[in-house]
Amino acid sequence: MDTVPDAVAAADSVLVSGPPMSGKYDLCVRLLARWADAPILVSTGRTAETVRDDYERLTGRSPDDLVVVDCQSSQQGTDGDDTATTKYVKNPGDLTAIGVKFTDVVESSAGTGRAVGVYSLSELLQYWDPDRIYQFTRVLASQASGQGWPFVGVVGSTAHDERVVHTLYEPFETVVETRVDDEREFRVRDRLGEPSPWTPL
Repeated sequence: MDTVPDAVAAADSVLVSGPPMSGKYDLCVRLLARWADAPILVSTGRTAETVRDDYERLTGRSPDDLVVVDCQSSQQGTDGDDTATTKYVKNPGDLTAIGVKFTDVVESSAGTGRAVGVYSLSELLQYWDPDRIYQFTRVLASQASGQGWPFVGVVGSTAHDERVVHTLYEPFETVVETRVDDEREFRVRDRLGEPSPWTPL
């Protein structure tokens, strides 16, 4: 397992932004595992089964305590009844259902140390305008913060214009940008400061 950069793990909320194949998803999953033994991933683009396989592969840890809000299985006809660790939503555009399922997990998690991830905000932007996704992200981040849980979101930097991506920066303490330049690299910036140098990821 690759280590998560300390500067990233020390943040309470992180937005990971970058082009395809630059390590955004891997970093998100590893960060969740670094933060908590029983994280939550709102998965708008991958089924719960895939997420659990990825989690075990990327972190070397059991996915049994990973909670997935699965927005893909229903579209593929492979969903089932909700369990303690898997909550199904009909499609990624149903923000109300995502919010309800997430709140259910929060309310049933008293005394549990968790972290929260959303992969990916870009999927949500296919259904809603940036301002709506900004507000939705703020609500999730606020719920996580209220429990003392760190929060990570992921957005594809090349899937949207720069204004859209920057709209999503505000709810996050730290922004991690990823890229591929012969190898995967990252840099860290707060919302107002200068970014760090590019470093191998």
